[in-house]
Amino acid sequence: MGSELAAAIETPGARAGAGAAGLAAAARARAPGLARGLGAVLRDLLTGGLADLPGALARARTELVPWSPIALSCGIGAYFAWPGEPGPAVIAAAVAAGLLGLWGALRGAEALRFPAACLFLAALGLVLASHRAQSIAAPVLAYRYYGPVEGRIVEIDRSRADLLRLTLAEPRLDGLGPEQTPARVRISLHKPQDHLALSPGLRVALTANLSPPPAPAAPGAFDFRRFSWFDQLGAVGYTKTPVLALGPPEAGLGSAAERLRLRLSAAMQAAIPGQAGAVAAALMTGDRSGILEQTNAAMRAANLYHIVSISGLHMGLIAGFVFAAIRYGLALAGPLALIWPTKKIAAGVALVAASLYLWISGAEVATQRAYLMTAVMLGAVLFDRRALSLGTVALAAFALLLWRPEVLTSAGFQMSFAATVALIVTYRHWPQLTRALPRWLTPVAGLAMTSLVAGFATGPIAAAQFHRMTEYGLLANMLAVPVVGAVVMPAGVIAAVLAPLGLAAPALWAMGLGTRWMLWVADLIAGLEGATVPVGAPPGWVLPVLALGAVGLILGRGAARGLALAALGAAALGWQMATPPLLLIAPEGELVGLMTPAGRALSKPGAAFIAESWLAADGDGATVEEAAARPGFSGEKAARSASLPGGRTLWHLTGKSAPGRLAEACAPGALVVLAARAPAGFAGPCDLWDQTRLAQTGAVGITADGQMTAVSERTGARLWAPRHD
Repeated sequence: MGSELAAAIETPGARAGAGAAGLAAAARARAPGLARGLGAVLRDLLTGGLADLPGALARARTELVPWSPIALSCGIGAYFAWPGEPGPAVIAAAVAAGLLGLWGALRGAEALRFPAACLFLAALGLVLASHRAQSIAAPVLAYRYYGPVEGRIVEIDRSRADLLRLTLAEPRLDGLGPEQTPARVRISLHKPQDHLALSPGLRVALTANLSPPPAPAAPGAFDFRRFSWFDQLGAVGYTKTPVLALGPPEAGLGSAAERLRLRLSAAMQAAIPGQAGAVAAALMTGDRSGILEQTNAAMRAANLYHIVSISGLHMGLIAGFVFAAIRYGLALAGPLALIWPTKKIAAGVALVAASLYLWISGAEVATQRAYLMTAVMLGAVLFDRRALSLGTVALAAFALLLWRPEVLTSAGFQMSFAATVALIVTYRHWPQLTRALPRWLTPVAGLAMTSLVAGFATGPIAAAQFHRMTEYGLLANMLAVPVVGAVVMPAGVIAAVLAPLGLAAPALWAMGLGTRWMLWVADLIAGLEGATVPVGAPPGWVLPVLALGAVGLILGRGAARGLALAALGAAALGWQMATPPLLLIAPEGELVGLMTPAGRALSKPGAAFIAESWLAADGDGATVEEAAARPGFSGEKAARSASLPGGRTLWHLTGKSAPGRLAEACAPGALVVLAARAPAGFAGPCDLWDQTRLAQTGAVGITADGQMTAVSERTGARLWAPRHD
């Protein structure tokens, strides 16, 4: 007690002097301790677990569940990255490796069971992806077609050009037998069809221009052929003629859901006029056909487009609102609320509501993914497990990859799970972080943290997939998402419940206020200078390495985290050092792009989709017209020329007169791109790229030192991209 009493009666000056001396001594003592701490962290990152590697691997078995979708994804990714379609020998080797891994996981030494299980799952992923691609094989149109088309409408949506599109199943094309006819075709309507009420299940006839799904615009660009293959979409095109109905809509559960969805969408848009109603309909039914491209562009620029694509946010809000409403409603039952399992009842009702929402909204891939994750979490509540954890997210991802392995390559899958995992990891420590905050500030901080963490996790994926980043996405989401969660989605649920009674008008009015606010925020943010920043496309290996590095940092221990950090650094460096090709040639020679000091110069302002893809991959924010006006090409419209390094001349010949100009342009050392087939038997001293040669290679990229990369080299011969000899 003497020391405490002395301290209590010590003078303030003495205490101050002693305190200063103590702080100085503590600082001197802390410096070596800090150095030792940093050294220990560094040693752990470099060698942690290596001293007892068998023990570390044995302990890793307890974390197999969160690692399972990662191992499965490695095998699926190997299938899609394989240089050509894996043949029987590759599949047999994968099966053998999988069986060996399974034996090791069940019967092997303790230290080998975790890596053996990962080997089994990776082999399973490759085999599953190959089987999925083979099992859904359907004919793809082999040439351009113009003529009559009959088919049953299975989907109605809108293209980026604000045109209604019909997806037709069971089509009939004049002159094509069943073995040549695609399972589904998609046709854009270039003329209004006011004479006919289009609805799913309706069998229609029209005259259309159809083509095979287009090849990538450049080596490494998005491959629409692969996307179409897994959607069994064998042809795309357009019509300028009226659509004729051949009979009443066919019966069927799927068609009934589509018709109900469109009726609900039409009713909501009638009650909420303008784009606010179109957005409200998209949120509740998944029908985005009423949203104009101008609205879509504003929401993309403000990083709010995810709100109109039914995914985890919507499914979570619907299920969460129903869960909370049922649980708090049952709490009013008095003593019975203490007897009934109110939490499980609420989870069961929320699961039913989520299932109905899945059915009505069209059950797209993103919605299926969101439903599966929601179902796993509600199932965890029903079975007294933690509802939101890395384990439940891993199970949802694993189940979805087993069911549809191709979703691994979609931006929606990648961004959804990246954001969810990042939020779970962050909110483990959220209670400690908010202890010092005032109570009223905690919800605001939570919203800001959620938007910041989700944006940080999905930003690299969005930049790699869409070649842009939003500067003010955090602000836009903080202004719009709370209104969507607190007003729009609850009002939509209430409107759905009250609609059979004819009492939905007040709820729809409130919903309209919320969607108008969201659109106002989108327009405001999109109008700010620098709202979007173009980002160049990374090399193909960067995004997988980034993903593995992030996962290793979260799930790894010791030296595994050091490897993860090294992977992240290598991916960032590889992205930073990536350089676009000097010259790009379009798949049919219709466009040429030359990199200049001012950016990529285009040979002509046409081929807008290809040109926009090139500029976006360059990280170039110029319009097609601006890029076509850049210095680089000269000459008349049908015969454009440019200078290449080494004194070579580049020619781009287009139009009906192009073949006739070939002999003059094909000088020694010249590179000639001909948007036509060269005359039969033509042989010249130039490097000629005509449509015959490009049909074999696809789009071509040529570097400054003359190295050529073609789409066919990057993809190889695949089911969705066969080689044509």
